[in-house]
Amino acid sequence: MAQQPIQVVPYDAGWPARFEEERAVLHPALAPWLAGPIEHVGSTAVPGLVAKPVIDIMVGVDTLTGSRAALPVLAELGYVYFPYRAEVMHWLCKPSDSFRTHHLHVVPIRSELWWERLAFRDYLRAHPVVAAEYGALKQRLADQHRLDREAYTDAKEPFVRRVLRSALASR
Repeated sequence: MAQQPIQVVPYDAGWPARFEEERAVLHPALAPWLAGPIEHVGSTAVPGLVAKPVIDIMVGVDTLTGSRAALPVLAELGYVYFPYRAEVMHWLCKPSDSFRTHHLHVVPIRSELWWERLAFRDYLRAHPVVAAEYGALKQRLADQHRLDREAYTDAKEPFVRRVLRSALASR
């Protein structure tokens, strides 16, 4: 099935509420596997930042192996599992791969990925100039890689790594 073109849109003040609505559904369903909070991550979690209109959610679990049993529960909630970066997380989207409203990242709470995602989000929230630079990059890359999500994501990586160095150094 063909994926929709990458579209970066202005910040929507309703994104935090959409996250909270989804967290209210996820929390009771995932309670047996939760080892930490359910976090709003990604660009929709940074006020004022342009983003793809997809709510990124990160769920803290003890281990990937121990949380594998949550995947059928998530399927009942409309999430579709993909073995993307399966060595560090369970990655799911909703309602389908071709049209996404939510991304769900099930991540071990003591992992490097957990801390990096939070550090990146928090750094952008605290540094609006850096967030604006990221927004301009995202818009340019969305135009350049309109039909190639992997190329879009890969092209952001040098910026993300640079910001993470600053974010982790300031913790």
